Amino acid sequence: MKRICLLSDTHGFLDEGIRKHVASCDEVWHAGDIGDAGIADDLQSIRPLRAVYGNIDGAELRRMFSGNLFFEIEGIKVWMTHIGGYPGKYPARIANEIRNKRPDLFICGHSHILKVISDKENSLLHMNPGAAGQHGFHFMRTLLLFSISKGKITDLSAVELGKRGALPTI
Repeated sequence: MKRICLLSDTHGFLDEGIRKHVASCDEVWHAGDIGDAGIADDLQSIRPLRAVYGNIDGAELRRMFSGNLFFEIEGIKVWMTHIGGYPGKYPARIANEIRNKRPDLFICGHSHILKVISDKENSLLHMNPGAAGQHGFHFMRTLLLFSISKGKITDLSAVELGKRGALPTI
């Protein structure tokens, strides 16, 4: 079994609240807009990191990570990218890749809106952890925690990290 901390849109911000949740997991996954290579290094120093770059990430992060990450873990095929849309509203590129790759779990960020949606048409679970950083239009900073074991995703919880712009809570 693997316990996962899923983040997105940190935009160069990492506080003790995020670090605490990362440390409680086996791996941290970041769905783009990391904002600074130091954030990736910091996360990697706590737990193994799987990440993609986002639209605000510069050349250094684009050298460190790809725009798409396909992998299998505990019997779950995962595709992570930054800009992905939503079930029924995927851009053509995303819809084609979903049909071709057939992931069980599709992860994206970008919208700053936390959503977990069962995509019955494509037989997958769609996750967007919202935004954990301070920059953007979101009201509440969020992340997702879940476990993966033997082809199943369990113990899913959404974590509110505090209001954007407020002092971080732990």
